[in-house]
Amino acid sequence: MRTRRSFISTATKGLLGAGAFPAVTGALPVDQTTATGTGLVYDPRYLDHVLPLRQGEAHPERPLRLIRMMEAFAERGLDDEVVRLDLLDDPRPFVGYAHTMEHVESVREIEVSGRVAELAVSGALGAIEAVSNGTVKNAFCASRPPGHHANNTGQEEGFCFYSNAAIAARYAQRVHGFERILILDWDYHHGNATQNAFYEDPSVLFFSTHDWQAYPGTGDPSLTGEGAGSGFNINRHLDCGARDIDILRAWDEALLPAVSRFRPDFIIVSAGFDSRRDDLLGCFDITDDAFRRMTRTAMDLADEFADGRLVSLLEGGYNVEGNALAAAAHLETLIDGA
Repeated sequence: MRTRRSFISTATKGLLGAGAFPAVTGALPVDQTTATGTGLVYDPRYLDHVLPLRQGEAHPERPLRLIRMMEAFAERGLDDEVVRLDLLDDPRPFVGYAHTMEHVESVREIEVSGRVAELAVSGALGAIEAVSNGTVKNAFCASRPPGHHANNTGQEEGFCFYSNAAIAARYAQRVHGFERILILDWDYHHGNATQNAFYEDPSVLFFSTHDWQAYPGTGDPSLTGEGAGSGFNINRHLDCGARDIDILRAWDEALLPAVSRFRPDFIIVSAGFDSRRDDLLGCFDITDDAFRRMTRTAMDLADEFADGRLVSLLEGGYNVEGNALAAAAHLETLIDGA
């Protein structure tokens, strides 16, 4: 019986053609084959960000998401098994990797939340630093606000202010010299800003499973990239009610052949747990077992092509308890494999 790992190793040409990747001038990547351990990024200042009430009730993207998540980590003893990672001191020189100066200046004017949004970027870049330098093998960022809807409108979009995953990918390339970045997005909602950042770029492979009919109404499977980036943007729509088998099939059929051709040297996960069953803003029926399996597969891909280098960033997830349990399953799998 063929394992996922053997499939990755022996898959023939998939839907990606051989492309020329742009030269980078960053530092040479560190050989991370001996790196061990899982890093965790968390900062209590992430709780300071509070969005306005919605219809008289607490906003779904609320501090309690992280409070309960950290409790779940402690209940399982996971907080004792991770390496606490520092945030990058000053992310401001790097936010421009994905955003215009006008957007950045507008967000900075938002009291409290503008600064916390910068801290979310700092957390992502701190994780990239730690994994790139071999301090840990992989890392999870328990951070907020999320980022994969943040374009350049000068305001919050879909609860997002800065495109954390896109900035992190560029940082890995331009500061640490990695050439090919794979971004996996399993959020219920399409990561439109991540797609937009790399739509013409063959050095970043973006793979997203989502409900195309949900906010923000993007993620048409026919959109596969333009120009040199053609074929490097993969959208897989899942119907409302999608189960574990549906999302795992999308990975097997569309992701694995693409990655076998792309051969990433760094992997970033946009870990949105609103694709879990019973979420307030989603309608999938995905269980924690699927998140474990996708995490394990992502780690297998990282081991096969990227010396294990993987950084996961929290995106959505609005059922407070479900979000915490799914994140705990995800982190536990990262720890077990590191």
